[in-house]
Amino acid sequence: MIDFDNSSVFKLKPIDVSKVRDDFHKFLIDGETIFAAFKTVRDQVVFTNKRVIAANVQGITGSKVDYTSLPYSKINAFSIETSGTFDLD
Repeated sequence: MIDFDNSSVFKLKPIDVSKVRDDFHKFLIDGETIFAAFKTVRDQVVFTNKRVIAANVQGITGSKVDYTSLPYSKINAFSIETSGTFDLD
């Protein structure tokens, strides 16, 4: 699960869409625009008007990057966690 809220070492933090990796733009199709972006230390996830694209930077030098594209039309499940009445997290 992609974690936007819980405290963890590699928490996704929002970034300005102008600060996304340059190579994301080569994956965009006609009429597709990025409207939200998040990052960890090296990885990034962007939300476009058509899909979610994730860049997983690998290796010590970071020269290898794994890209995953997930069109919204293919998403058939999601997860939401709510806090309980007396929970602290």
